[in-house]
Amino acid sequence: MTAGPDPACLVYDERLIGYDFGPSHPMAPVRVDLTLRLAEELGVCGADLARAGASAVDDATLATVHTDAYIEAVRAVSEHPERRRPDVGLGTDDNPTFAHMHDAGALIAGASIEAARRVWTGQARHALNVSGGLHHAMPGRASGFCIYNDVAIAIRWLLDNGAARVAYIDVDAHHGDGVQKIFYDDPRVLTVSLHETGQTLFPGTGMASEIGGGDAAGTAVNVALPPGTSDAGWLRAFHAVVPPVVREFKPDILVTQQGCDSHMDDPLTNLMLSVDGQRASYLALRDLAEETASGRWVALGGGGYSVLDVVPRAWTHLLAIVAGHPIEPETLTPPQWRERVVSLKGGGSAPTRMTDGRSTAYRSWTDGYDPASWLDRTILATRNEIFPLYGLDPMP
Repeated sequence: MTAGPDPACLVYDERLIGYDFGPSHPMAPVRVDLTLRLAEELGVCGADLARAGASAVDDATLATVHTDAYIEAVRAVSEHPERRRPDVGLGTDDNPTFAHMHDAGALIAGASIEAARRVWTGQARHALNVSGGLHHAMPGRASGFCIYNDVAIAIRWLLDNGAARVAYIDVDAHHGDGVQKIFYDDPRVLTVSLHETGQTLFPGTGMASEIGGGDAAGTAVNVALPPGTSDAGWLRAFHAVVPPVVREFKPDILVTQQGCDSHMDDPLTNLMLSVDGQRASYLALRDLAEETASGRWVALGGGGYSVLDVVPRAWTHLLAIVAGHPIEPETLTPPQWRERVVSLKGGGSAPTRMTDGRSTAYRSWTDGYDPASWLDRTILATRNEIFPLYGLDPMP
């Protein structure tokens, strides 16, 4: 592989917003539209950011991750949305059926493969599919707003096209259970998830004891964060666990899922991060890709249900970091974008800056362990499970 002319690439097609469960569903496609509007108006989508379209993948590509029977079920309800299949997660409150559901999901998978292809072939150093990150979908079942698991499909494409070791890091507030399950026994894929504990949040999995099966022991890494964890605690946990393990794994490429439902204003979760903390996490992932994977970084979207005030700002920061030109937190949001947000709200106000005004300082794990802290006990539980498998010391 050789370095290409484009340092970064945004994979986007207007048809991607067709992944739409309806007006009352939390996963509103307007969040993607507002992100692209904000990024454009702030000048993020400049000459240093190539644009690429997407094509839907065929059934054979979907079948590298999903069962034939499940793909047939998705096709059937796409043609007849009134025919629900709750036995495979289709037609539930989380995953209502809609016309062209199969095509919409296959297009998102195609966009994630294109992002992976651009990076793996050297056409781009970084690539982003902000519509991707549907990490809950299982081989034979829809789950948690996710029909096809574009993340796993893109990782499978990388493995089939020469990648020997892929590291996947998931910072969504919900455990990346689908991706973990698909690669649980595959030592070529490291799955790392930092999420609110399953004791208080869907899908109820992702405990420290889930470490990978058989020869893949140590390649599933889970940090189950206490509800209420804010920027300082989240960053403490990330830096105490993720970089040491990824360094030892020595990936060829980094694939990340940037769900921003960890925000304090998100209506579906109980974490308390700010846009500033989320921005810091994106910078940390960029730096980790530079250090461990020669800069090769495929970034995907994910959850995020404060769709007007939070998601567009968080993901515009992500896009700017992917493009190589981070936006300063104090940057003003453009008046035209604010007007659009207010109109969608039917009144009120819109964020005036790209910051929540929070500090991203945190206490390093090397500064000491506090056994009275739920957060520190969580961090140590993960380190105790995983670190010895890599020859690392779990204690500070």
